[in-house]
Amino acid sequence: MRISATIRITRSPSALLLALAIALAASGLVTHAQQPSSPQILDRVEAVVGNHAILSSDIENELRLSVLDPERGQRGPLTARRALQLIVSRALIQQQIQQSYMQVAEPSDEDIQARLKEMREQLPICVQKKCSTDTGWAAFLKENNLTEADIVNYLRLRTEILNFIEYRFRQGIQIQQDQIAKYYKETLLPQYPKNEKVPALETVAPRIEEILLQQQVNQMFTTWLRDLRKQGDVEILDPALEAASKDVEGDDQ
Repeated sequence: MRISATIRITRSPSALLLALAIALAASGLVTHAQQPSSPQILDRVEAVVGNHAILSSDIENELRLSVLDPERGQRGPLTARRALQLIVSRALIQQQIQQSYMQVAEPSDEDIQARLKEMREQLPICVQKKCSTDTGWAAFLKENNLTEADIVNYLRLRTEILNFIEYRFRQGIQIQQDQIAKYYKETLLPQYPKNEKVPALETVAPRIEEILLQQQVNQMFTTWLRDLRKQGDVEILDPALEAASKDVEGDDQ
């Protein structure tokens, strides 16, 4: 899903101290009773959203997980700046989910396992790597420095956000069968390697409908998220990532 917004840039000492305190508390590696004898870099804080620190490791994880995006090949490689933009957006959305009175159903373990199975069988890069087999799956995880737990967490978070977006923005939007067929023919099929068996339209139709739904609600969601950013407390602490607010019109969640 494409998003667009402005991030406020600050280098205030208070923000740096807050971010450092959050990072240290979250790590559990430094306590008042036991201080390291020499300075040690545990992780670097790149941004703060409210009271939530975004670390360098969060951006690294986002970059690794970008291989799971079925449309990443069309968008081009994910950059650190774009990755930070996505993480900030999700952090703001998660705050809204927690504060919302809407009863958005949390995805069940069964739902996540079903999505994992679907991804292994249908994601173009997974088809190429034969992820449907245990051997192919293990090789794919090793090649991309991922674990199955990483991917389960990825799917759970994005499913929760998609459920929230659907609940809040979907009302009145209908995806037609001809739209699904067009996406299948013009967008999905060209991503599969030649001579590879591709899934039938009826098999991937639910996933395509979900993608098209995201595109349909994009305009409403973008406006809502832009307003949310203006109201939210977002601080970017790394000047190298300052351009994130300029070179990213948006991306999926």
